Amino acid sequence: MAGLFEELSGAGAQRAEGRSAQNIANFNAAIQEQQAKAQRAKGTFEQKRQAKRAARVKSALTASIATAGGLASPVAGDLAAEQAAELELENILIGFESEVLAGRAESQATLDRLQGKILRQRGKTAARAANIKFATQLATTEFGSEGKTLLTGF
Repeated sequence: MAGLFEELSGAGAQRAEGRSAQNIANFNAAIQEQQAKAQRAKGTFEQKRQAKRAARVKSALTASIATAGGLASPVAGDLAAEQAAELELENILIGFESEVLAGRAESQATLDRLQGKILRQRGKTAARAANIKFATQLATTEFGSEGKTLLTGF
């Protein structure tokens, strides 16, 4: 009887809509989590690539200073140290940017899941409201020639 009542009141559709909205939100959250993993992997790859480039730059700098005959100069050491610090900072920034993007995607995934839970609860609430409305209409409907309702008896 409950199934028929739910069908007549439209509550079943409300519940299904809420479940469907939650499933969609969970799917979106899973996509965001995959994006977070991808951002981290991309950041790691970019950091490794930048570290190799930094090694080439440092090597080229050392070679050019040596060619100029300035390896013994304190200015050459300062220049090499400054270049190394800049390259290290660039590497750290790559990691930081990828971590920020991954964190953003994870936060969105959490928000998507919460929104799904809210939408499912709204579906349940709408179903309850539909059941109450239908029951009230049914109870106040007049039956037979005497005009009696379910609330006043037969």
